[in-house]
Amino acid sequence: MMEQKLLFDKKSLVRDIVLEFPKSADYFRRRKIDFCCGGNRPLQEAAKERNLEVDELLSDLAKLAADHPNAEERDSWTDADSQTLIGHIVNKHHAYLREELPELHKSVIKVSRVHGGHDPHLVEVEQLYGQLRNELLEHTAKEEAEVFPKMINWELGQEQEVLNKMLAAITELEAEHDGAGKILKRLRDITGDFQPPAHACTTYRTTYARLEELEGMTFSHIHLENNILFPRYTSL
Repeated sequence: MMEQKLLFDKKSLVRDIVLEFPKSADYFRRRKIDFCCGGNRPLQEAAKERNLEVDELLSDLAKLAADHPNAEERDSWTDADSQTLIGHIVNKHHAYLREELPELHKSVIKVSRVHGGHDPHLVEVEQLYGQLRNELLEHTAKEEAEVFPKMINWELGQEQEVLNKMLAAITELEAEHDGAGKILKRLRDITGDFQPPAHACTTYRTTYARLEELEGMTFSHIHLENNILFPRYTSL
């Protein structure tokens, strides 16, 4: 199959690549390249950090685009109005967190208590996850109660006072995103990329799989906010 010519190169910012070609987010996740909190840097720099060849990444992305020529039209939220995008974030990502975080917490605690003596890193997993769970639930509640309504009010009235409060809140939210990203990175590091040991039981393995899913969902969530929603107001 012919490779599709892409509108980016090694100097393009990682986040811009994902905005242009949303399907690339899946590829970046597999290659452990941060496209949300750490997406504001050239692809060449991100590749170097992961000890990857940037030309290989570009070739892979071109092949992916050739296999999914219409992915941009299906997946991109860049053209959606803010109210629609906010609705998607709340109904998909926030709803997922509210349902998944308490259930996954039970599994993390169980695995830590049963296997922590043999695998002491699981004690740290429990501590980190507990911190992440609390921060994400507080974060989503603040977005829904305070920040998202301000965004919609700005769209309706465009009052400068509303914008000033919103910009201050966005700065706080982005800092919280960075904090969540650091916790997820630490979780990936201490779990060996969420790969359970040979002796792991079913609950142990399932917990790792759900932690990796949480990472992917959180990165997608942050990408929608940091790279699409927030710039609509911070660039005013």
